[in-house]
Amino acid sequence: MATARLKVTYKEEIAPALMKKFEYKSPMQIPKLDKVVVNVGCGDAKENTKVIDNVIEELTMITGQRAVPTTAKKSVANFKLRAGMKIGAKVTLRGDIMYEFIDKLFNFALPRVRDFKGINPNGFDGRGNYALGLKEQLIFPEIEYDKIDKIRGMDIVFVTTATTDEEAKELLTLMGAPFEK
Repeated sequence: MATARLKVTYKEEIAPALMKKFEYKSPMQIPKLDKVVVNVGCGDAKENTKVIDNVIEELTMITGQRAVPTTAKKSVANFKLRAGMKIGAKVTLRGDIMYEFIDKLFNFALPRVRDFKGINPNGFDGRGNYALGLKEQLIFPEIEYDKIDKIRGMDIVFVTTATTDEEAKELLTLMGAPFEK
């Protein structure tokens, strides 16, 4: 099982490697992956409300956890948007489901991207979190090409307990993130 492998790897290999490289005084200083947030924004949902149901269904298949709709906070007349309208969906993954999703993303989905050379190492926010954007949901093995209504992208955010980008990048690299060289 992928989950057990990543957890065992973290305890036996990743944590000691980080402790040695950054010379932490306490094991509690070692950065960990806190959560992974997967978000899909859907601008065409304001005309057709069924689109949100399709997005939620696809996100649930991809992540293995039920997605929740996101709503607009403000009304914007230029976009024909009212406060409270459903305009996307998101999933927050923690624990075993999170590790399983990461394993699937790094080992199966990302290598299926055409002309894949690695993920951009500039997606860190300065506080140890990493954001990654995907252009299509078809790279995940659960999605069947014939059953989708539209190709949509998604944002994936890795939230870590690391305090610097260098620590977070090392953590994700040791977990198997395929960064560009």
